[in-house]
Amino acid sequence: MSQLPVPVAPADMVVDEPRDPTPAFLAALGSARAYAEVSKATRTVEAYRQAFDAFRDWCAGMGEEPLPASAATTASYLAGLADRGLKASSIDLHAAAIAFMHRKAGREPPTNAELVKEVVRGIRRSIGTKVTRKAPATAEALKTMLRRIPDTLIGKRDRALLLIGFAAALRRSELVALQVSDLERSPEGIVIHIVRSKTDQEGAGHTVPVPAGSKLKPVQALDAWLAGASIVSGPVFRPIAKGGRVGLNALSDRAVAQIVKDRAAAAGLDATLFAGHSLRAGFVTSALEAGADVLKVMQITRHTQTSTLQAYDRRAQAFKNHAGSKFL
Repeated sequence: MSQLPVPVAPADMVVDEPRDPTPAFLAALGSARAYAEVSKATRTVEAYRQAFDAFRDWCAGMGEEPLPASAATTASYLAGLADRGLKASSIDLHAAAIAFMHRKAGREPPTNAELVKEVVRGIRRSIGTKVTRKAPATAEALKTMLRRIPDTLIGKRDRALLLIGFAAALRRSELVALQVSDLERSPEGIVIHIVRSKTDQEGAGHTVPVPAGSKLKPVQALDAWLAGASIVSGPVFRPIAKGGRVGLNALSDRAVAQIVKDRAAAAGLDATLFAGHSLRAGFVTSALEAGADVLKVMQITRHTQTSTLQAYDRRAQAFKNHAGSKFL
C-alpha cells in the first residue's frame, strides 16, 4: 500500500555551537537550517503539519501533552482515528506526523514504543489495508470523454490537459507545474522536461517524449489550447474566469482531478471512479494492454521498480488466457 514514510527528520539542527560563535559560523548555521527545512517535499511537510495540528487539538481537549507525547496518549489517539472510520493509510499518516515532529524537536518518537506498534498492528488487522484504486482513464475511456468536449476555450484546455496528462503519464503535481519553457519541440512531437517530481525530489530532472500521434493527437490539442489562450510563457494549464479571461497562475491539483471527473460525467461514465491519477494509470494500462514492453513503459512513467506496475499488468492481462475461456 502507499503511505507516507516516517522520515529521519533533521532535529532542529541541534548542534554543539562554539561558546562564542562568530558571525560567519552563525550565518553558516542559518544556511544549514534553511537546507534542512527543504529536505522533505513541501506537500509531505504540509501533510505532516496538518496531521500534527489535529493531534495537538485532540491532546488539548484531553488534557494531554502533544510534545513530548506519551505512548499511551499516542496509542489512544490512533485508536480513536480508527474508531472514527479513517482508513489505515490516513492513520499511518498521523503516526508518521507525530514521529516527524518529535524527531524534529530532538525527542524520541512515541511511535517507537511497543504499545503503539501493537495498536497500529491491531488497527491494520481490524480495518484492513486495501487501497481503493480509481479507474484508469484508458485510451478507449479517453476517446469517449473527448467526443463530448465542446470546441470552446475551456474545452480546448480540458482536451489538452487530458491528452498531455495521459500521453506523458503525468502526475497531477507535474501537470500543474508544467511551464511553456518545459516544452521542447521536435519534428516527431514534443519533449516534456519535468523539473521535479515525486520520485525526483532533488531535481535531477526527467524528459518524457510525447509523439504527435495519429489517433488521439495530444500535441495538436496542446497547440490549440496555447494558441486559443494566447499563452507563450508561464504555466501551461490555467484557470479560466467568466468571460473567458485566462488566469496567470497554474491550476491547482484539485482542479485537475475535478476536470477529469467532470469530463467523465459528461461522457456518461461514473465520475466517482475517476480522479487525477486516472490519466497516468490509464496510460500504463493501455500500454500494457497493447503489449508494450514493461521497460519501455517505465521510460515514460519514470517508475523505478517493475513491481509497481504489477497491479496495472494484472488488470491488463486479466482476460488473456483466462483459465475458464474454453468453457465459460
